[in-house]
Amino acid sequence: MRTSMRRAIRGVTLIELMVAMVLGLLVSAGIITLFLSTSSSNRVQTQLARLQEDGRFAVGKLNDDLSMATGMYCNNTGGVATKTSSDVYLDGLRTPRVLAKNFLDAPALFENTTQWGGASGESGVNYPAAPTAPYAMPSFMFMRGYNCTGTGACLPIPVTFLGGKLDTAGTAVGNRVVGTDVLTLRYLDSSRGWRLGDTNKVVPDLTGNTLKEIDLAPTATEPPITEFKSGMALVADCSSAQVFAVTGSTTAKLVPAAASNFITPLALQPQSAPRLFDFVNDMQNVTYYVQVVSDNGSDTGVKTGALMRRVNGTTVSVPDQELIRGVERLTFRYGVEDADGAVRFLTADQVDSRVNKTVTCPPTANTLTTSDPGCLWRAVKSIEVSLLLSSQVTMPTLTTPETAFLYTPDSSNGNFAPVYPAQSGTAGLAIKPSQQGFDDKRLRRQFTSLVMLRNYNP
Repeated sequence: MRTSMRRAIRGVTLIELMVAMVLGLLVSAGIITLFLSTSSSNRVQTQLARLQEDGRFAVGKLNDDLSMATGMYCNNTGGVATKTSSDVYLDGLRTPRVLAKNFLDAPALFENTTQWGGASGESGVNYPAAPTAPYAMPSFMFMRGYNCTGTGACLPIPVTFLGGKLDTAGTAVGNRVVGTDVLTLRYLDSSRGWRLGDTNKVVPDLTGNTLKEIDLAPTATEPPITEFKSGMALVADCSSAQVFAVTGSTTAKLVPAAASNFITPLALQPQSAPRLFDFVNDMQNVTYYVQVVSDNGSDTGVKTGALMRRVNGTTVSVPDQELIRGVERLTFRYGVEDADGAVRFLTADQVDSRVNKTVTCPPTANTLTTSDPGCLWRAVKSIEVSLLLSSQVTMPTLTTPETAFLYTPDSSNGNFAPVYPAQSGTAGLAIKPSQQGFDDKRLRRQFTSLVMLRNYNP
């Protein structure tokens, strides 16, 4: 009995204890592994969801602006079709007639990098000299793209208007992100303007043909007279449009500035539904670019790219709008229509040079020819925009296959295949994330949208 009692109270042996501990460790290791796996999967899914939401928002915002590019009030196509050599009828495009002498010095166009007599994208071809008489607003003033493939200057014209560090592509906070395009587009804000012919009077001179003054008495649905702030007016109907200098901004009486115009503007009749706009402020000049930012605002922080939207330059009080973060690439391709009705997608420098003068522009406005420098900018019917978004959180546990992504604009042979951030070949990846100052261990996804310009209807 004593022996049996001693055996009963002896407890476990050392070997039994070690076996129990090993089994416990194995179970704990399994639980920890499962927890880490679940946590990592949850992080990946969270980042993918954020990428999807950010991408949809960015593409939606871009679509809104791109679809409005070159839009004017009831004044985009000429309505008179011209038969091409391919038996395709194309409408001629309209454009405002500029009566103001110093149109580019107003500034009537913000973010304008095209000066009279300056070099165009065509080798050895310059833009026209400053006009000495009324002229049709040239095509290259409606839109300007910049093809930026690396750290060098963008084509066809260097980006020197964003200001400060943004004029240089680099990896420091405040620089423009390496390998991201820039685009400035213009369109008239359709929610603005004053309807002429009712309370707002067009006062002709004694002959009845030219404009003496415009007397404003806005209705409750129109902007107050103090909203006409500039010295440049646009009066347009469904047949013509004219831009001219005026005096009397912010007052009820606008008078053409004779000394600042080549000729006196016409007095458009109320039957043609004319409308008055403050050209400087009602014409929206929208620029998209990508800027290097970090989580703490300095170069020591975790860097990423931010998609930025600027409206009417830096002279206005509204700061550039940061739309989303995590943008590493931004590429624009322009679908242009030539004189035969064929559509092709080109980079900004190819549009400007007409692919080294091999593409003839479609019918355009009176006094403009189908071979004017930059005339293809008015022939842009659609714009393809591509974005490469990355997760803003670095995930060191990602394997190489998990970091794979696709960015089709970089494909040089038309064969689209996934690439890896650190791969050496440039056939499918023109610029590595590390060259942009970004970490390789991030999730990346491409977003692409093809936007039709609703204001172009040939």
